[in-house]
Amino acid sequence: MNEAPVRPRAIVADDERLMREQLRARLAQTWPELEIVAEAKNGLEAVELVAQHRPEVVFLDIRMPGASGVEAARQIAQLPPREGVEDELLPEIVFITAYDQHAVEAFEQGAADYVLKPAEPERLALTVARLRQRLQARARGEIAHEGPTLPLQQLLHRLAGRLEPGATEPYLQWIQASVGSGIQMIPVDDVLFFISDEKYTRVQTAQQEALIRKPIKELVDELDPRQFWQIHRSTLVNARAIAAVTRDLRGRQIVSVRGHPEKLEVSRSYTGLFKGM
Repeated sequence: MNEAPVRPRAIVADDERLMREQLRARLAQTWPELEIVAEAKNGLEAVELVAQHRPEVVFLDIRMPGASGVEAARQIAQLPPREGVEDELLPEIVFITAYDQHAVEAFEQGAADYVLKPAEPERLALTVARLRQRLQARARGEIAHEGPTLPLQQLLHRLAGRLEPGATEPYLQWIQASVGSGIQMIPVDDVLFFISDEKYTRVQTAQQEALIRKPIKELVDELDPRQFWQIHRSTLVNARAIAAVTRDLRGRQIVSVRGHPEKLEVSRSYTGLFKGM
């Protein structure tokens, strides 16, 4: 059994220097063992720093120039594991936001936490307590969330829609894919799962498989997250097609789908989808 890191690491991303300094100071009081390894002034810097340092926690301001905190979180959720680090966990995401009731309501699902500007000590202490609990659960091999467990991408899509009305496009209804030497239109409801490699994404239905040049990180934003669940950095599965979730001899969760013999592995970062297992 692993132990929670004695000194967990974090990155703070906010375009306002005074806000970064205030949050750093408040965190030093509330969570003295937390190490702030880097600070970012925008979303793009945040993604680069997370890829470099791989911290346990990331504090992201929702509204930043270049790439918003929501967009940065989407990119962070799609970061590939480092070479030689099998099944690397994603960092815990905490959003920094000015008071916005619509945004706050979206966080209550528990897929991520939030800190209101300015960071009040009492509310920050609650966030820190939740983060400690989650990091301990991760160390025990559990991925626990308070409240209903929802895919992170579902929360991010909801936030984008509430914070930037009209910014989110309607969900895909059809997939234009290569089948043999031709192009075929496949209804998304017929797709059992998507699996990506370096160049292509396989579109699997009960009758056939096809290839598209669209990576999983783009499909995540274009498909309805209530129907298509990300269970691995390279895999999306149609929740309506899930027949069973079992564990193999190594304790990994394995998804069986109706209409196809292939078994799909659930990576540690997404085991919270099937918390009862």
